[in-house]
Amino acid sequence: MRAVVITVSTSAAAGDADDLSGPKLAQLIVDSGLVGGQVENITVADNQGAIVTALNDAISSGANLVLTTGGTGFSTDDVTPEATREVIDREAPGLAEAIRADAAKRITTGILTRGIAGIAGSTLIINLPGSPKAVEESFAVLAPVLPHALAQLGGTGGRDRH
Repeated sequence: MRAVVITVSTSAAAGDADDLSGPKLAQLIVDSGLVGGQVENITVADNQGAIVTALNDAISSGANLVLTTGGTGFSTDDVTPEATREVIDREAPGLAEAIRADAAKRITTGILTRGIAGIAGSTLIINLPGSPKAVEESFAVLAPVLPHALAQLGGTGGRDRH
């Protein structure tokens, strides 16, 4: 099983700041036992084209699971869900709904995340919020169902994209 974390962060992509959510998410994936080794962790700017390219690259490289962090808020440059919609074939709304429902139990603004989840070929893509704490809480919601979801997709990796 191959996993890729895509951190969407204008400041980190520009080298201005370290984004802690991506490395945190990669470590959570490894610790969960979903992968047998390292998780590829890349950072891109809050730019729809850059996010689409990163998603397509991950799919083409055979990733079974792609988790994004960041770019799911209400700011005009928060375009991760729009980029994800460009590359998925089918949405998997229950995953994003579960993340929002869980977040709303802790903080009412948790329902404001616009993240989505979907399937591109046999690759599962899920958008997570951009803070390390939100990544940890969101991954805790996903971890119990990811093995089954990935098994249903065949665990054979992604497909070629344009």
